[in-house]
Amino acid sequence: MPFGEHEEELWEAMKPRFRPRLVSDPNARYARNLVRGTGLAAIPGALRAIDRSARATLARVVRRTPEVLVKVTGRKKGAEHLAAHLDYIGRKGEIPLETRDGELISSKGEARQIAEEWSEALAWRRGATVSAVSMVFSMPAGTDPETVKQAVRDTAGRLIGDNHDYLMALHTDTPRPHVHLTVQAEGLDRKRFDPRQEDLFRFREGFAEALRSRGVEAEATPRYTRGQGRAGTSMALTQLRDRIRKGVSRQPTDADMRQAREAMMIALGKAAQPSFVGKSHARWESIKSRYGAAADQLDQTGNDEDRKLASEVRQFLRDRATIETVPDKVLRDAERRIRTEQERGDSRAGPSQSVPRGTVPPPSRSR
Repeated sequence: MPFGEHEEELWEAMKPRFRPRLVSDPNARYARNLVRGTGLAAIPGALRAIDRSARATLARVVRRTPEVLVKVTGRKKGAEHLAAHLDYIGRKGEIPLETRDGELISSKGEARQIAEEWSEALAWRRGATVSAVSMVFSMPAGTDPETVKQAVRDTAGRLIGDNHDYLMALHTDTPRPHVHLTVQAEGLDRKRFDPRQEDLFRFREGFAEALRSRGVEAEATPRYTRGQGRAGTSMALTQLRDRIRKGVSRQPTDADMRQAREAMMIALGKAAQPSFVGKSHARWESIKSRYGAAADQLDQTGNDEDRKLASEVRQFLRDRATIETVPDKVLRDAERRIRTEQERGDSRAGPSQSVPRGTVPPPSRSR
Protein backbone atom coordinates (compact mmCIF):
# COMPACT_ATOMS: atom_id res chain seq x y z
CA MET A 1 0.00 0.00 0.00
CA PRO A 2 1.56 3.34 -1.02
CA PHE A 3 2.21 5.86 1.72
CA GLY A 4 2.83 8.83 -0.54
CA GLU A 5 5.46 11.33 0.50
CA HIS A 6 5.92 9.73 3.95
CA GLU A 7 6.91 6.31 2.61
CA GLU A 8 10.66 6.79 3.15
CA GLU A 9 10.13 8.10 6.68
CA LEU A 10 7.99 5.09 7.60
CA TRP A 11 10.53 2.69 6.16
CA GLU A 12 13.33 4.29 8.17
CA ALA A 13 11.24 4.00 11.35
CA MET A 14 10.48 0.31 10.72
CA LYS A 15 14.04 -0.76 9.91
CA PRO A 16 15.96 -2.60 12.68
CA ARG A 17 18.55 -0.41 14.29
CA PHE A 18 22.09 -1.73 13.89
CA ARG A 19 24.38 -0.37 16.53
CA PRO A 20 28.13 -1.06 16.49
CA ARG A 21 29.33 -3.07 19.47
CA LEU A 22 32.40 -1.69 21.18
CA VAL A 23 35.15 -4.26 21.60
CA SER A 24 36.91 -3.91 24.93
CA ASP A 25 37.82 -5.89 28.01
CA PRO A 26 34.80 -5.81 30.37
CA ASN A 27 37.05 -6.80 33.29
CA ALA A 28 39.62 -4.04 32.80
CA ARG A 29 38.22 -1.78 35.53
CA TYR A 30 37.79 -4.76 37.86
CA ALA A 31 41.44 -5.71 37.32
CA ARG A 32 42.56 -2.15 38.09
CA ASN A 33 40.55 -2.22 41.31
CA LEU A 34 42.26 -5.46 42.33
CA VAL A 35 45.71 -3.96 41.77
CA ARG A 36 44.94 -0.67 43.49
CA GLY A 37 42.75 -2.10 46.25
CA THR A 38 39.89 0.22 45.34
CA GLY A 39 36.29 -0.01 44.22
CA LEU A 40 34.19 -3.12 44.74
CA ALA A 41 37.31 -5.28 45.02
CA ALA A 42 38.74 -3.28 47.94
CA ILE A 43 39.09 -4.50 51.49
CA PRO A 44 35.65 -3.79 53.01
CA GLY A 45 35.06 -0.30 54.20
CA ALA A 46 38.51 1.26 53.69
CA LEU A 47 39.95 0.20 57.01
CA ARG A 48 42.13 3.31 57.28
CA ALA A 49 39.13 5.11 58.69
CA ILE A 50 37.24 2.84 61.03
CA ASP A 51 33.83 4.39 60.57
CA ARG A 52 30.57 2.75 61.60
CA SER A 53 30.01 1.03 58.25
CA ALA A 54 33.55 -0.34 58.08
CA ARG A 55 33.34 -1.53 61.68
CA ALA A 56 30.09 -3.37 60.95
CA THR A 57 31.54 -5.02 57.83
CA LEU A 58 34.68 -6.04 59.66
CA ALA A 59 32.62 -7.54 62.48
CA ARG A 60 30.57 -9.60 60.04
CA VAL A 61 33.70 -10.91 58.33
CA VAL A 62 35.53 -12.02 61.48
CA ARG A 63 32.34 -13.46 63.00
CA ARG A 64 31.85 -15.57 59.88
CA THR A 65 28.51 -14.13 58.87
CA PRO A 66 26.91 -16.25 56.11
CA GLU A 67 27.99 -15.16 52.64
CA VAL A 68 25.44 -14.73 49.90
CA LEU A 69 25.86 -16.66 46.67
CA VAL A 70 25.06 -15.07 43.32
CA LYS A 71 26.18 -16.58 40.03
CA VAL A 72 25.25 -16.81 36.37
CA THR A 73 24.12 -20.35 35.59
CA GLY A 74 23.70 -20.03 31.84
CA ARG A 75 22.68 -18.08 28.78
CA LYS A 76 19.64 -19.30 26.86
CA LYS A 77 19.68 -19.05 23.06
CA GLY A 78 16.38 -19.09 21.23
CA ALA A 79 12.80 -19.83 22.25
CA GLU A 80 13.27 -23.62 22.51
CA HIS A 81 16.25 -23.36 24.82
CA LEU A 82 14.60 -20.70 26.98
CA ALA A 83 11.28 -22.57 27.17
CA ALA A 84 13.08 -25.71 28.37
CA HIS A 85 14.84 -23.67 31.06
CA LEU A 86 11.59 -22.09 32.26
CA ASP A 87 10.02 -25.55 32.36
CA TYR A 88 12.92 -26.73 34.51
CA ILE A 89 12.89 -23.90 37.07
CA GLY A 90 9.08 -24.14 37.20
CA ARG A 91 9.36 -27.88 37.88
CA LYS A 92 6.98 -28.53 34.97
CA GLY A 93 4.28 -26.31 36.42
CA GLU A 94 4.64 -27.30 40.10
CA ILE A 95 6.40 -24.03 41.04
CA PRO A 96 4.85 -20.76 39.82
CA LEU A 97 7.03 -18.26 37.97
CA GLU A 98 6.74 -14.67 39.15
CA THR A 99 7.03 -11.83 36.68
CA ARG A 100 8.60 -8.44 37.33
CA ASP A 101 5.15 -7.11 38.19
CA GLY A 102 4.35 -9.93 40.62
CA GLU A 103 2.06 -11.89 38.30
CA LEU A 104 2.12 -15.68 38.81
CA ILE A 105 2.60 -17.96 35.82
CA SER A 106 1.96 -21.65 36.38
CA SER A 107 1.04 -23.05 32.96
CA LYS A 108 3.58 -24.37 30.50
CA GLY A 109 1.82 -22.57 27.65
CA GLU A 110 2.21 -19.16 29.26
CA ALA A 111 5.89 -19.78 29.92
CA ARG A 112 6.34 -20.88 26.33
CA GLN A 113 4.66 -17.70 25.11
CA ILE A 114 7.07 -15.57 27.16
CA ALA A 115 10.03 -17.49 25.74
CA GLU A 116 8.81 -16.77 22.21
CA GLU A 117 8.20 -13.08 22.98
CA TRP A 118 11.69 -12.65 24.40
CA SER A 119 13.25 -14.37 21.37
CA GLU A 120 11.05 -12.89 18.64
CA ALA A 121 12.81 -9.53 18.69
CA LEU A 122 16.12 -11.30 17.95
CA ALA A 123 14.87 -13.34 14.98
CA TRP A 124 16.47 -10.96 12.47
CA ARG A 125 19.94 -11.54 13.91
CA ARG A 126 22.22 -14.02 12.23
CA GLY A 127 23.08 -17.13 14.21
CA ALA A 128 21.97 -18.07 17.69
CA THR A 129 21.59 -15.05 19.96
CA VAL A 130 21.19 -15.08 23.72
CA SER A 131 17.54 -14.53 24.60
CA ALA A 132 17.90 -14.60 28.40
CA VAL A 133 20.49 -14.85 31.15
CA SER A 134 19.80 -17.20 34.05
CA MET A 135 21.10 -16.43 37.54
CA VAL A 136 20.73 -18.03 40.96
CA PHE A 137 20.65 -16.30 44.37
CA SER A 138 21.24 -18.58 47.35
CA MET A 139 21.61 -18.50 51.14
CA PRO A 140 22.68 -21.17 53.68
CA ALA A 141 20.25 -23.66 55.19
CA GLY A 142 17.97 -22.23 57.85
CA THR A 143 17.32 -18.93 56.10
CA ASP A 144 13.65 -18.10 55.65
CA PRO A 145 12.83 -18.83 51.96
CA GLU A 146 10.24 -16.07 51.64
CA THR A 147 12.75 -13.53 52.92
CA VAL A 148 15.26 -14.74 50.35
CA LYS A 149 12.69 -14.27 47.57
CA GLN A 150 11.74 -10.76 48.70
CA ALA A 151 15.43 -9.82 48.91
CA VAL A 152 16.00 -11.05 45.35
CA ARG A 153 12.99 -9.08 44.12
CA ASP A 154 14.32 -5.96 45.85
CA THR A 155 17.80 -6.47 44.35
CA ALA A 156 16.46 -7.07 40.84
CA GLY A 157 14.22 -4.02 41.06
CA ARG A 158 17.12 -1.76 42.02
CA LEU A 159 19.86 -3.15 39.76
CA ILE A 160 17.87 -4.25 36.70
CA GLY A 161 14.95 -1.85 36.85
CA ASP A 162 12.31 -1.64 34.15
CA ASN A 163 14.61 -1.89 31.16
CA HIS A 164 14.64 -5.72 31.18
CA ASP A 165 11.83 -8.10 31.94
CA TYR A 166 12.56 -11.02 34.26
CA LEU A 167 11.04 -14.10 35.90
CA MET A 168 11.66 -15.54 39.38
CA ALA A 169 11.21 -19.02 40.84
CA LEU A 170 11.82 -19.92 44.51
CA HIS A 171 13.19 -23.42 45.17
CA THR A 172 13.09 -25.04 48.60
CA ASP A 173 13.80 -28.64 47.57
CA THR A 174 17.42 -28.35 48.75
CA PRO A 175 18.79 -27.39 52.18
CA ARG A 176 19.83 -24.01 50.77
CA PRO A 177 16.83 -21.87 49.75
CA HIS A 178 17.56 -20.28 46.39
CA VAL A 179 15.85 -18.22 43.73
CA HIS A 180 16.30 -18.66 39.98
CA LEU A 181 16.23 -15.28 38.24
CA THR A 182 15.89 -15.33 34.44
CA VAL A 183 16.45 -11.93 32.80
CA GLN A 184 15.51 -10.95 29.26
CA ALA A 185 18.74 -10.19 27.42
CA GLU A 186 17.42 -7.48 25.09
CA GLY A 187 16.39 -4.33 26.94
CA LEU A 188 13.85 -1.73 25.90
CA ASP A 189 16.71 0.60 24.95
CA ARG A 190 18.40 -2.22 22.96
CA LYS A 191 21.12 -2.57 25.58
CA ARG A 192 22.05 -6.15 26.35
CA PHE A 193 22.01 -7.66 29.85
CA ASP A 194 25.39 -9.40 30.08
CA PRO A 195 26.63 -9.41 33.71
CA ARG A 196 30.37 -9.70 34.24
CA GLN A 197 32.48 -10.23 37.35
CA GLU A 198 32.17 -6.64 38.51
CA ASP A 199 28.40 -6.71 37.95
CA LEU A 200 28.10 -9.86 40.06
CA PHE A 201 29.84 -8.02 42.90
CA ARG A 202 27.09 -5.42 42.74
CA PHE A 203 24.38 -8.07 42.76
CA ARG A 204 26.01 -9.82 45.74
CA GLU A 205 26.29 -6.58 47.71
CA GLY A 206 22.73 -5.59 46.83
CA PHE A 207 21.41 -9.02 47.80
CA ALA A 208 23.25 -8.96 51.15
CA GLU A 209 22.04 -5.44 51.89
CA ALA A 210 18.43 -6.41 51.09
CA LEU A 211 18.68 -9.40 53.43
CA ARG A 212 20.15 -7.32 56.27
CA SER A 213 17.34 -4.79 55.89
CA ARG A 214 14.96 -7.70 56.54
CA GLY A 215 16.77 -8.87 59.68
CA VAL A 216 18.91 -11.61 58.10
CA GLU A 217 22.65 -11.41 58.73
CA ALA A 218 24.45 -11.67 55.39
CA GLU A 219 27.67 -10.43 53.85
CA ALA A 220 29.14 -10.20 50.34
CA THR A 221 32.93 -9.99 50.50
CA PRO A 222 35.49 -11.51 48.10
CA ARG A 223 36.97 -14.85 49.16
CA TYR A 224 40.47 -13.47 49.49
CA THR A 225 39.36 -10.92 52.13
CA ARG A 226 38.19 -13.86 54.28
CA GLY A 227 41.35 -15.94 53.84
CA GLN A 228 39.66 -18.46 51.56
CA GLY A 229 41.64 -19.37 48.50
CA ARG A 230 39.49 -22.15 47.09
CA ALA A 231 36.56 -21.34 44.86
CA GLY A 232 33.49 -23.43 44.28
CA THR A 233 33.45 -25.83 41.35
CA SER A 234 31.07 -25.80 38.42
CA MET A 235 27.79 -27.68 38.70
CA ALA A 236 28.84 -30.12 35.96
CA LEU A 237 32.10 -31.03 37.73
CA THR A 238 30.31 -31.36 41.08
CA GLN A 239 27.80 -33.78 39.56
CA LEU A 240 30.56 -35.84 37.94
CA ARG A 241 32.43 -36.15 41.24
CA ASP A 242 29.19 -37.07 43.01
CA ARG A 243 28.63 -39.89 40.53
CA ILE A 244 32.14 -41.18 41.21
CA ARG A 245 31.62 -41.12 45.00
CA LYS A 246 28.33 -43.02 44.63
CA GLY A 247 29.96 -45.66 42.44
CA VAL A 248 27.85 -44.83 39.41
CA SER A 249 30.97 -43.95 37.43
CA ARG A 250 34.56 -45.14 37.81
CA GLN A 251 36.04 -42.74 35.28
CA PRO A 252 37.87 -39.82 36.99
CA THR A 253 37.15 -36.38 35.60
CA ASP A 254 39.64 -34.81 33.22
CA ALA A 255 40.12 -31.87 35.61
CA ASP A 256 40.96 -34.16 38.55
CA MET A 257 43.39 -36.24 36.46
CA ARG A 258 45.15 -33.13 35.18
CA GLN A 259 45.44 -31.64 38.67
CA ALA A 260 46.75 -34.94 40.05
CA ARG A 261 49.45 -35.18 37.36
CA GLU A 262 50.55 -31.57 37.83
CA ALA A 263 50.65 -31.94 41.63
CA MET A 264 52.69 -35.14 41.40
CA MET A 265 55.24 -33.45 39.15
CA ILE A 266 55.55 -30.61 41.67
CA ALA A 267 55.86 -33.03 44.61
CA LEU A 268 58.65 -34.89 42.80
CA GLY A 269 60.48 -31.63 42.20
CA LYS A 270 60.00 -31.69 38.43
CA ALA A 271 57.75 -28.62 38.23
CA ALA A 272 56.87 -25.48 40.15
CA GLN A 273 53.62 -24.19 41.55
CA PRO A 274 51.64 -21.83 39.28
CA SER A 275 52.54 -18.19 39.72
CA PHE A 276 49.08 -17.23 40.93
CA VAL A 277 49.55 -19.41 44.03
CA GLY A 278 52.45 -17.28 45.26
CA LYS A 279 50.52 -14.11 44.44
CA SER A 280 47.53 -15.37 46.44
CA HIS A 281 49.72 -15.98 49.49
CA ALA A 282 51.38 -12.56 49.16
CA ARG A 283 48.01 -10.84 48.84
CA TRP A 284 46.71 -12.59 51.96
CA GLU A 285 49.76 -11.44 53.92
CA SER A 286 49.03 -7.87 52.83
CA ILE A 287 45.39 -8.20 53.85
CA LYS A 288 46.39 -9.63 57.23
CA SER A 289 48.57 -6.62 57.88
CA ARG A 290 45.62 -4.30 57.13
CA TYR A 291 43.37 -6.24 59.47
CA GLY A 292 46.06 -6.08 62.13
CA ALA A 293 46.32 -2.31 61.69
CA ALA A 294 42.53 -2.04 62.00
CA ALA A 295 42.65 -4.03 65.25
CA ASP A 296 45.30 -1.64 66.62
CA GLN A 297 43.09 1.36 65.77
CA LEU A 298 40.10 -0.26 67.43
CA ASP A 299 42.12 -0.82 70.61
CA GLN A 300 42.99 2.87 70.75
CA THR A 301 39.39 4.12 70.72
CA GLY A 302 38.88 3.26 74.37
CA ASN A 303 35.49 1.69 73.59
CA ASP A 304 34.80 -1.73 75.11
CA GLU A 305 32.95 -2.95 72.01
CA ASP A 306 35.86 -1.86 69.81
CA ARG A 307 38.33 -3.71 72.03
CA LYS A 308 36.19 -6.83 71.84
CA LEU A 309 36.09 -6.56 68.06
CA ALA A 310 39.87 -6.05 67.96
CA SER A 311 40.30 -9.27 69.94
CA GLU A 312 38.01 -11.11 67.51
CA VAL A 313 40.00 -9.76 64.56
CA ARG A 314 43.26 -11.09 66.00
CA GLN A 315 41.67 -14.48 66.71
CA PHE A 316 40.40 -14.52 63.12
CA LEU A 317 43.94 -13.93 61.87
CA ARG A 318 45.33 -16.69 64.10
CA ASP A 319 42.76 -19.12 62.73
CA ARG A 320 43.74 -18.19 59.17
CA ALA A 321 47.49 -18.01 59.41
CA THR A 322 47.78 -18.96 55.75
CA ILE A 323 45.57 -19.25 52.71
CA GLU A 324 45.06 -22.52 50.83
CA THR A 325 44.43 -22.53 47.09
CA VAL A 326 43.26 -25.50 45.02
CA PRO A 327 46.84 -26.31 43.86
CA ASP A 328 47.93 -26.21 47.53
CA LYS A 329 45.31 -28.79 48.47
CA VAL A 330 46.09 -31.10 45.56
CA LEU A 331 49.82 -30.83 46.25
CA ARG A 332 49.28 -31.73 49.90
CA ASP A 333 47.38 -34.84 48.84
CA ALA A 334 50.15 -35.79 46.40
CA GLU A 335 52.85 -35.38 49.07
CA ARG A 336 50.82 -37.53 51.47
CA ARG A 337 50.58 -40.27 48.85
CA ILE A 338 54.34 -40.16 48.29
CA ARG A 339 55.03 -40.43 52.04
CA THR A 340 52.61 -43.36 52.32
CA GLU A 341 54.39 -45.22 49.53
CA GLN A 342 57.79 -44.53 51.10
CA GLU A 343 56.63 -45.77 54.49
CA ARG A 344 55.32 -48.98 52.96
CA GLY A 345 58.71 -49.56 51.43
CA ASP A 346 57.23 -50.48 48.11
CA SER A 347 59.88 -52.47 46.25
CA ARG A 348 58.04 -52.73 42.99
CA ALA A 349 59.60 -51.34 39.83
CA GLY A 350 59.17 -47.61 39.49
CA PRO A 351 56.85 -46.12 36.93
CA SER A 352 57.91 -45.02 33.52
CA GLN A 353 59.75 -41.71 33.43
CA SER A 354 57.25 -40.40 30.94
CA VAL A 355 54.31 -40.90 33.32
CA PRO A 356 54.35 -39.04 36.68
CA ARG A 357 53.74 -41.11 39.76
CA GLY A 358 50.20 -40.95 41.01
CA THR A 359 48.67 -40.57 37.56
CA VAL A 360 45.28 -42.20 37.50
CA PRO A 361 45.41 -45.13 35.02
CA PRO A 362 42.87 -45.18 32.20
CA PRO A 363 39.89 -47.48 32.70
CA SER A 364 40.18 -50.98 31.31
CA ARG A 365 37.83 -51.83 28.48
CA SER A 366 36.49 -55.33 28.28
CA ARG A 367 35.44 -56.58 24.89
